[in-house]
Amino acid sequence: MKKLILTLLITGQIMMAATIQYIETNGLKVPVIFENDKRLPLVTMQFVFQNSGSITDTDKAGLAKFSARVMSEGTKKLGSSAFAESLESKAIHISSSTGKETFVMEVGCLKEEFSEGLKKLSDLLKDPNFSEEAVSKVKTTTMGALSSKANDFDYVASNELKAVLFKGTPLANPASGTLDSVKSIELEDVKAFVKKHLVSSRLIVVVGGDVDIDAAKVEIEKIIKTMPKGELTPLAHYEVSKKASESILKRDTEQAYVYFGSPYNIEHDSDEYYKARVATFILGTGGFGSRLMEEIRVKKGLAYSAYARVSVTKSSSFMTGYLQTKLDSLEDAQKTVKEVVAEFVKKGVTKEELDQTKKFLLGSEPLRVETMSQRLNRTFMEFYKGQELGHSVKELELISELKLKDLNEFIKSHKEILEMSFAIVTK
Repeated sequence: MKKLILTLLITGQIMMAATIQYIETNGLKVPVIFENDKRLPLVTMQFVFQNSGSITDTDKAGLAKFSARVMSEGTKKLGSSAFAESLESKAIHISSSTGKETFVMEVGCLKEEFSEGLKKLSDLLKDPNFSEEAVSKVKTTTMGALSSKANDFDYVASNELKAVLFKGTPLANPASGTLDSVKSIELEDVKAFVKKHLVSSRLIVVVGGDVDIDAAKVEIEKIIKTMPKGELTPLAHYEVSKKASESILKRDTEQAYVYFGSPYNIEHDSDEYYKARVATFILGTGGFGSRLMEEIRVKKGLAYSAYARVSVTKSSSFMTGYLQTKLDSLEDAQKTVKEVVAEFVKKGVTKEELDQTKKFLLGSEPLRVETMSQRLNRTFMEFYKGQELGHSVKELELISELKLKDLNEFIKSHKEILEMSFAIVTK
């Protein structure tokens, strides 16, 4: 059964695989991740700038995301409304967004409008709406959104956990910033961010859809040539605080919001990451049947749901989890989380748990690669992490062959997850 699933997966990926090509210009070799898909006459393209996300917010929290919103305000020549109208008339979509480590500008359109979409993107990169009016508008909407989240206690607890785990680093800051930090952002800050980060030396291009990639590369190269070259600076790596701590925030709430996290000592390109994936699924990512859900919801009825997951990126590696519980069961819920994780590290998992996890991860894999965007994203992540193409398929093979003894040795070697910090919102 496992061999059949893997054969189907491998065959499917070969038939509809994304590839990596390059555009050589201005002394650079810019990667282009491409997948051809002619099922619909649509094209999507992303300019992904590495080492340019919220992790760069060292001075003013939220600056990266704020800058992305300004870049969504059209060109200075046309202004926000006229630029938006020029896109809408041709059903072209252009947006800017940020992740923790990346800044992304995306174009989506019909096949016949792709050249026009590229022209609009070029106009935006050359003449962004750097005006006091645009900055004021973004500041108002951002501060309004932040104010509305003051009573979103999941948001509050999640941000507080980051502040506890990554104290004194950019990762301790909310990606959208705070009211004070956003208020302090000025036009010159946005200009400086864009000048430093939206440069060709940081660029990875992602293209998918019904498009002639050779013709598209010619058009994309023209845009790259007009961009400043800049430089790709090393990405900082931040360690989670090794000393467990607890932060309790008092709010007018009818529920307790419990967020927890700990170090997880594994590199983003580790050969053992697949073991972490299986282990965390059994502990808390797998929903019903996971250790946390079984103990906290099924056996004790302390919460509707409880999760734990691992985040492993170039800039950080840690485990986090969360649950909501009644105010009077907060202590029991917190104690139970600690006990479940301690038991997990001490004794590992059972053969039945491993077998069930293998069946789920292998059986559900086609759902994770059924759309073009999913496949493009997977290829992008393989390339971004320095892995060879098709690494995800090899990872499935490793999971299918994983022995109970090896998994439990791996689990028992990661005692650092016992050093759990908590951020709790309660009454």
